[in-house]
Amino acid sequence: MPEDASLNGEDPGSRARVLEMQIKLHRWATADPGRRFDDLFNLVHDPATLTMAFARVAGNQGAHTPGVDGLTVIEVEERIGAPGFLHDLRAALKDGSFRPLPVRERKIPKPGGSGKVRSLGIPTVADRVVQAALKLVLEPVFEADFTPVSYGFRPGRRAQDAIAEIHHFGTNGYRWVLDADIEACFDRIDHVALMDRVRARVKDKRVLALVKAFLKAGILTELGENKETMTGTPQGGILSPLLANIALSVLDEHLMEPWKPGGAMSTAWQRQARRRRKQLPNWRVVRYADDFVVLVNGSREDALAVREDVSQVLKPLGLRLSQEKTQVTHLEDGIDFLGFHIQWRRKKGTDQWHVYTFIAKRPIRQLKAKIRALTRRQSQQDLKALLIRINQIVRGWSAYFRHAVAKNQFSALADFIWWRVMRMLRARHDWTWKDIRRRFVTPCGRWRPISAEGTELFDMAAVAVTRYRWRGARIPSPWTEIRA
Repeated sequence: MPEDASLNGEDPGSRARVLEMQIKLHRWATADPGRRFDDLFNLVHDPATLTMAFARVAGNQGAHTPGVDGLTVIEVEERIGAPGFLHDLRAALKDGSFRPLPVRERKIPKPGGSGKVRSLGIPTVADRVVQAALKLVLEPVFEADFTPVSYGFRPGRRAQDAIAEIHHFGTNGYRWVLDADIEACFDRIDHVALMDRVRARVKDKRVLALVKAFLKAGILTELGENKETMTGTPQGGILSPLLANIALSVLDEHLMEPWKPGGAMSTAWQRQARRRRKQLPNWRVVRYADDFVVLVNGSREDALAVREDVSQVLKPLGLRLSQEKTQVTHLEDGIDFLGFHIQWRRKKGTDQWHVYTFIAKRPIRQLKAKIRALTRRQSQQDLKALLIRINQIVRGWSAYFRHAVAKNQFSALADFIWWRVMRMLRARHDWTWKDIRRRFVTPCGRWRPISAEGTELFDMAAVAVTRYRWRGARIPSPWTEIRA
């Protein structure tokens, strides 16, 4: 790449070259499930790969957050220049002098108001770029092996696909649920077991050494102490979700082994005519990163047996199920998963039972807490800036949940937000309700939207609620689609 080339966004030439490389790797990995790939290191430090990796790091939300060296992406661009930075980084990778630095620990509160915190590990910009480059090379290889039942941090897949999978199989009789929780999954994954999984596909010792170096890089705690990382893959790194999926894919493979061609659950006839008539259970796992449920078409005892089986599979990875949070429940009682509440219940006014997907209580509480924090009555924040921030939150939230049974909830939340903003304005300007009606009611008796300098308060009640289409195993890979 020319030294003066622009790095504001992904370079089209680099993107095309990297995509071509990924398509080939994915095709070869799919064609030969036992193939171990050598000479991947040259692809990692290829200028096109590093250019695309830097563009993705620069476009990430954490681009303004420094690592232990104190540098952000903007400072790297201003002080060194992106081309020079990538040139030096490539040289360090090629001559073997590159060494990952410890990640900077940052603790954030866990959602739900429990008071617990989650530790994030923030790598340096250089480490993020190398991790992104590794991900660009390794992901197409391992995606060829991943089963279609995992959805978290995978290209082309989203949380709604996981919810649709639960809805589909719940409708078809899989109503006992192992609602599982892995204790500190990202912190406890055994490095030896993980590296064994990586070695099954990667033969290049330089790539293996690089992955291991990131796992062993250590943590600089908030107290300024250096802590070794004997297990786990710190949350916050670009490579961590892929490594976690590689480790946890052993669970997917184990539970989905009977679903493979020739297996005991491979066809609908085998599942129904052979197994269910003999009172044998069928099961289906749905996993999103370290959150997963196992749907069982059988009895409670069958679901408990699956729980013990899962515990044994996780042991070699250094992982275990939380005794407090892991439970076996019936879909009639409902489960909360990825912010949704999924329940098998009777349709009002009929004797028909269906699986419904609602919005869980916790995300509603979290949204209300955010709105309350923004609309305190003593707040003097500029109204336009306030409306922009509220709209950003509400648009994203409603887009995520618009495939649930959410119309009434959207209307109730729209009313809640309107009243919060209106009460804040009333206290700020010392308005009476007569003043409010004079300003916000038209001569025809209709309410005008709350607005400021052309920015209107987003009306969540107007969001269209639609059923999300279940895609099952038909979700295409970005490296197998036909491209012009």
